[in-house]
Amino acid sequence: MTDVELINRFLDGNINAFNLLVKRWEKPIYNFIYKNVSNTCIAKDICQKTFIRVYMKLHKLKDVNKFSSWLYKIAINLCRDEQRKNKNKNYISCDQTENEENYTPIQLATDENTAPDKILDKKQIENLLKEQLQKIPEEQRVVIIMKQYQDLKFREIADILDEPINTVKSRLYYGLKALKNNFKKAKLTKEVFFNEM
Repeated sequence: MTDVELINRFLDGNINAFNLLVKRWEKPIYNFIYKNVSNTCIAKDICQKTFIRVYMKLHKLKDVNKFSSWLYKIAINLCRDEQRKNKNKNYISCDQTENEENYTPIQLATDENTAPDKILDKKQIENLLKEQLQKIPEEQRVVIIMKQYQDLKFREIADILDEPINTVKSRLYYGLKALKNNFKKAKLTKEVFFNEM
C-alpha cells in the first residue's frame, strides 16, 4: 500500500494504517534526526514527538501526496526547537555504558609519518564526522544529511525546506566544503572523507 492509501485508511478510522506508516517511516526519520542532534536519547524522543504530532495533525494535511515532505518538516522543526532549548547544555549519550569509564577521546597522531586515517578505525571516523557535522551551520547540515544519508533528490529537499533548488545545491556545496576543510585540519585524507560520505 502507498502512503496515500494508508493515510486515507487512517483518516477513515483505521489505526492499523497509521501503525504501518510509522513502521515504514520510523527508521529513516530517526536516522535523519540522529544525524542532526547526534544524541541517541534526544533523537528517540524527537522521533516519538514527530509521530505524535503526525497522529494529531494528519487530518489537517491538505495534500496527502506531500506526506513525506510534511513529515520531514515536522522532524526538522522539532530538531530546531530542541537545539534552541538546549543550546548550552551538555549531554552524555545513552549509548555509553558503565564499562566506558576509561573511554578516551580520539587522539590524532602528531607524527607526520603516521597518517591518522590509518590509525582511526571506522567507528572513530564516524564519530569524528558526527562531531564535524555539528560544527557547520544547521542549514548546511540538514541538506547534507537529507542528500547524503537520506538519499533525497534536490527537488524533494527544496520542497521540504521551502527553498529554491539552487539554494539547496549551494548549501550542499558549502557544507561539504566546510566538512572537507575540517577533515583537512584534522589531517584526514580526502579519501577518508569521501568514503564516509
